[in-house]
Amino acid sequence: MTTMHRTGSWIVKVYCSEHGIPHYHLLTPSGRAVVSITDGTILAGAAPRKALAEAQAWSAKHSAELLAEGRRLNPNL
Repeated sequence: MTTMHRTGSWIVKVYCSEHGIPHYHLLTPSGRAVVSITDGTILAGAAPRKALAEAQAWSAKHSAELLAEGRRLNPNL
């Protein structure tokens, strides 16, 4: 797993054993969500609205980095 970004209230991680739709895991103190890198939709779980919006905005700016790390960890993506 790679921590791609961390703030005081949320963390974005990419895991090495995952497959399927390119995504990241959003971790907050009160929720966890799996979020699509390409369009920001929640694929599973839930997270507070503010943290989700902030993470989606961050990931939109860093989608190339997230995809590259996902491919590095999961060559079959």
